[in-house]
Amino acid sequence: MNIPTREICLPDSRGRFGDYGGTYVPETLIAALKELDEAYDAAQRDPAFQDELNALLKDFVGRPTALYEAKRLTEHARTQAKTAGHGATIWLKREDLAHTGAHKINNTMGQALLTQRMGKKRVIAETGAGQHGVATATACAHFGLDCVVYMGAEDVRRQHLNVVRMKMLGAEVVPVEGGSRTLKDATNEAMRDWMASVDDTHYILGSVVGPHPFPKIVRDFQSVIGIEAKSQCQHAFGALPDCIVACVGGGSNAAGIFAPFIENASVKLIGVEAGGRSNTLGEHAAPLTLGAPGVLHGSMSYVLQTQDGQTATVHSISAGLDYPGVGPEHAYWRDSGRATYTAVSDDEALDALVVLARTEGVLCALETAHAIAHAITLAGTMPRDQHLLINCSGRGDKDVNEADRLLTARHSH
Repeated sequence: MNIPTREICLPDSRGRFGDYGGTYVPETLIAALKELDEAYDAAQRDPAFQDELNALLKDFVGRPTALYEAKRLTEHARTQAKTAGHGATIWLKREDLAHTGAHKINNTMGQALLTQRMGKKRVIAETGAGQHGVATATACAHFGLDCVVYMGAEDVRRQHLNVVRMKMLGAEVVPVEGGSRTLKDATNEAMRDWMASVDDTHYILGSVVGPHPFPKIVRDFQSVIGIEAKSQCQHAFGALPDCIVACVGGGSNAAGIFAPFIENASVKLIGVEAGGRSNTLGEHAAPLTLGAPGVLHGSMSYVLQTQDGQTATVHSISAGLDYPGVGPEHAYWRDSGRATYTAVSDDEALDALVVLARTEGVLCALETAHAIAHAITLAGTMPRDQHLLINCSGRGDKDVNEADRLLTARHSH
């Protein structure tokens, strides 16, 4: 995989995707961000870096991940279709099969290589669902780096399995008790740590959010998903997919599969946010669908905010989508119309998790289940000769206890 270096690849030199992005951080972090930008720029042009990363992605991560035709899920969508003769063929890009069980490892291996290149020995990270935390702990164990992961106390409860995995890999997991005790609060704490430790520490941010150059770096490392999918689709059915669906929290798995298709206007790109319990502020995590432009964690993007401009509390059944902001490039794609965004409720996602498990024998993450839910409905509106690709961004082992608790509670009512 060669990291994209096309001139038309945003962001611009100021870290802007149109009106979005930028670097809204305290002065103490400016030098570290500049150092990171320069190190990444040099790495992009260094064949040795590319070769080492490609070897890791192949031999350690297990890439390329499979493109899988979901025949029984396709049949399920066709039986649900409101129009006779409709029901696109559904395909899954199986990021759940990557080492550690999600797409997050693509980015952490790249950023850990950058950490080494910058001569830093300590890594910090934030995590919600714990998959980025596990992937960071894995990369740090592989390279012999010290690792500290900040995680909201509520997510520590919801994602106990991943907490155990991180500790076994040698990471220190710091539960964050402030605020809503979820991903936003974990990110706040990681930022505070970094301000005090920039000289010897790299912050491996897990999504396409934050100050420049993070949205660009994470998108580029994740774009291996879309690059592979493009050639796999051509091989499997001789064309590009008609539509790609991915869940969106911060937006890294969606950016990774969307970015290589941005110039292919025939391919519809659809991001699915967490609709939660309702459209009432505090009951969902859908900034692109229901939010407004604002600044969060160092960049300008769509943010869920109260009337007086404070970042709102959010809710999602899935810890990885439980975030009040979104990557600035998604905001740019939304406004330009290149991608469209919608939201799926907690209940719809939970149902989709069960449907995918029972039709295909694939137990996906609750995050991914949001994309599955929308894709089943969407496939039913498309002609049968069309192809719909879902980014199956992670596996569901981490969610089985929470899903079981929620399904049991639903059945007891």
